[in-house]
Formats: sequence, structure tokens, C-alpha cells
Amino acid sequence: MDRSVSGWINGFLGVLIFSGSLPATRVAVAGFDPVFLTLARAVIAGLCGGALLVLFRQRMPRREDLRPLVVVALGVVVGFPLLTALALRHVTAAHSIVFVGLLPLMTAIFATLRGGERPRPVFWLFSCLGSALVAGFAASRGFSASLTGDLLMLGAIVACGLGYAEGAVLSRRLGGWQVISWALVLALPVMVLLAFLTMPASFAGTSQEAWLGLAYVSLFSMLIGFVFWYRGLAQGGIAAVGQLQLLQPFFGLTIAAALLGESVDTAMMAVTAGVVLCVAGAKRFA
Repeated sequence: MDRSVSGWINGFLGVLIFSGSLPATRVAVAGFDPVFLTLARAVIAGLCGGALLVLFRQRMPRREDLRPLVVVALGVVVGFPLLTALALRHVTAAHSIVFVGLLPLMTAIFATLRGGERPRPVFWLFSCLGSALVAGFAASRGFSASLTGDLLMLGAIVACGLGYAEGAVLSRRLGGWQVISWALVLALPVMVLLAFLTMPASFAGTSQEAWLGLAYVSLFSMLIGFVFWYRGLAQGGIAAVGQLQLLQPFFGLTIAAALLGESVDTAMMAVTAGVVLCVAGAKRFA
């Protein structure tokens, strides 16, 4: 199979898996403290990633790989999960998913800064237009949902874009699943200690739904999704394949409406559709 086509397929599968992350987090924070949730999902995924590295006898990363791995860990193991978990205490999953529309632009910016990619000027025009639609949507609501929640989501998008781009560059040498596994293992000692310190005295009142949400964000959002996503970015180009993230709002809004019963109004769908059209144009000129 052509490397570029393989990259798009892997990227699409990654986006499909990530689409359930925010709804699952929304469910999980109903039963867990956001900080403990972030730590617990990192611990579970780190143990699984470490087991994979041992099972397949992967060699230790080189010294020069450690700094990028730290950036990946800070961006996608700690930053994005923590900030989104905190944000989802203030906004609905459906509202937060619209902010995913900023991820392709943020990923493309870091692809230029960290990955050496140089998309054409028209690409940036479409990407910026898509981001403007997202920002305009939030402003039109007067940030009435929650200014705190919106700012936390913006911070999460920056952290995630950096982690995506840095991990994609590194996966060209180490491999996609190896990058996320090593990043998880690198963060594991600190995550275990902090999880132990923040662990609630009892889980007696935690619902089955919250446990299922924790399981999803630990195994799929934190580990399995990255296996496909980093491979796709490395094969098809970070800025180009990164545009697939604009499909995530469609999938995520559908999940939030179907499973959580959250309202998805016409304006929210219109903005999402407009952003996807912008990204289709950006993809053509990446």
C-alpha cells in the first residue's frame, strides 16, 4: 500500500478512536476528581505501554530522544487530559468538542516549528478561517457556558498540538506505538506517586459508567488511538494528515448526543460543517 494512503487510513482510525475521548471524560469526571482521573488514566496506560515494550523487546531510546519524549508526555499524557478534565467540569462534552476544530491549525503550526514542514500560504488561509469560525462560535455565545472552561480547552489544544507534532517527528525513528509507550513509561513513576496521593478514600459511590469512562480514556484515548495516529502523521505528513482531526467534532458530537443525551444545536453543527469545509481546502494545499 502507498505510504501516503496508509498514513491517511491510520490517521482516520486514530481520529475515530479519539472522538470518544471527550464524551468518555465527561462521564468519568462525574465519578472521579479531574486530577485523579488524569493520573489514573496515565498509570493504567503506562503499565500497558510498558508491558508492550517488554513483550516486544524494544531497545531503550537514545539520549537525544529523551527531551522529545518529555515534551510528548507533558503534552498528551498530562497536559491535554488534565486540562480537558478540568474544562469538562464547566462545559458540556458537546461544547468542548467544537474546540477540537482548532487542533489541525495548532498541529500544523507545530509541524512547521518542530517538524520542518512548509505548507503553502493558501493552506494557512483555510486553516485560519476554520479556526476563526471556532473562535467566532465561542464569542457568539458570549462565553456564557463558562469562560474558565473555554480557556482550559484552549490550553488543552495548544498542549495537544505540540504533543502530536513532537511525537510524529519522533515516531519516524522509534515507531508510533513505541513513542507513546515510552512517553507513558517516562511519566509513570511520577504518575503512580501522585495517583496514590490523590486517590479518594473510597470508590464505593463511583458509578459503573464512570469506571467505563476511565477504561476508555486509559486504553483507547491514551494508548491505542496513538498507535494509529502517530503512524499516520509520520507516514502522510503532520500538517496534511492532521487535518483529519476536523472529522472529530462530527463523530464526537454524535457520540455526545447519542450516549449522553446532550443537546447539539443547529449553530454548533453549522460551525462544525464550516470548519470541515475549510480543512478540506487546507488539505488540498498542504
